[in-house]
Amino acid sequence: MLASALHSASPIRADYLLQMCPTAVVDLHCDLVGTLPILILPAPILPPLQTTCIQKLTHIYSGLLNLLRVATTHLPTLLPDLELITFSRKPSPFSTWSTHGVIPVRCHSHNDYWRHVPLHSALSAGCISVEADVWPWRDQILVGHSRFTVLRGTLERLYLEPLVEMLDLHNREKVEWVAIGSGGEIGDGDGDDIVGVFANDPKQTLVLLIDFKSDGELLWSLLSDALTPLRDRGYLTHFNGSGVVTRPVTIVTNGDISFSSLVRNTTYRDIFYDAPLDNLAQFPVNDTTTTITDQVSNDSNGQLTESPFNPNNSYYASVDFRKAIGPLQLGRLSETQLETLRDQVHAAHELGLKVRYWGNPSWPIGLRNSVWNVLVHEGVDVINTDDLRG
Repeated sequence: MLASALHSASPIRADYLLQMCPTAVVDLHCDLVGTLPILILPAPILPPLQTTCIQKLTHIYSGLLNLLRVATTHLPTLLPDLELITFSRKPSPFSTWSTHGVIPVRCHSHNDYWRHVPLHSALSAGCISVEADVWPWRDQILVGHSRFTVLRGTLERLYLEPLVEMLDLHNREKVEWVAIGSGGEIGDGDGDDIVGVFANDPKQTLVLLIDFKSDGELLWSLLSDALTPLRDRGYLTHFNGSGVVTRPVTIVTNGDISFSSLVRNTTYRDIFYDAPLDNLAQFPVNDTTTTITDQVSNDSNGQLTESPFNPNNSYYASVDFRKAIGPLQLGRLSETQLETLRDQVHAAHELGLKVRYWGNPSWPIGLRNSVWNVLVHEGVDVINTDDLRG
């Protein structure tokens, strides 16, 4: 009888049933062991011991299913280091904005050229700042971490041309829409009506931080020429001789660049400096200029009252986290480190500059997130990251 039931069921091995309930299958012929499947024995032929065995198996399967459900629901939260599941966002088929539905966040895409799709991956994550290392090659600006790992595309192809195309599309549609609705011109001609890259916040500027790796004077000339399409369309944030006009794209430079060259033009600038956050009171080493004052003083409270850096020539104030703050003991910032961080953030904000740290911990994920929380809480303006999923 039991053998007949085993023949008609599926799909648990009979030897497993023997291990679970040996007394229930004592009459089972040894030739059947390991060959016959069973899942549910027909009720009319089940003795009490067999019924108990099936109940045990049912409870085991039910428990395993519940465990799997709980694990898939809570494991990514309990163990963030795993980051098991990621969801890629697809553009809306009903919008011409590639950033449709993206909420801008204070994220700086460090070494953005390492992304699957440079620029676009960062924009899809909502980053308001991206970074590219550049090298001169004849009359081109190449992008890469070193001369030997440059990408096939140039700075124009990977960043500048896509931005021009995106902004042209966004602003052309705005012009066409208003023209159809009102039959007249939009705006007052001063560029205040120009929209940016983010659909959810069209006035949010996108910072393109360009790190000059070598030959700063040559790169300066090449970059200035390469920015012409953005400049001619009024898309670049610029200093007009009296103040800063914010536009969809803000160009910031650091690395092998002369601060004197940057501030030489006193009536117009659309390339800004990344000032040294840990040394805002002095000019960069081996760099002098008479364009702006180099007199630095402090008030009675020790606060910086004059500096060569201000919003008319600089945008960021940045520094290596490891150099300025130091290694973290016990996975947290000490009181001394917190005080240093607060002093640096305050000094930069007093000058009207935005704060950025690079080289902050990236692993373990729990430590990274803890440091991020501290940086946000203390007023750091953008969070430097290599992991856009974070």
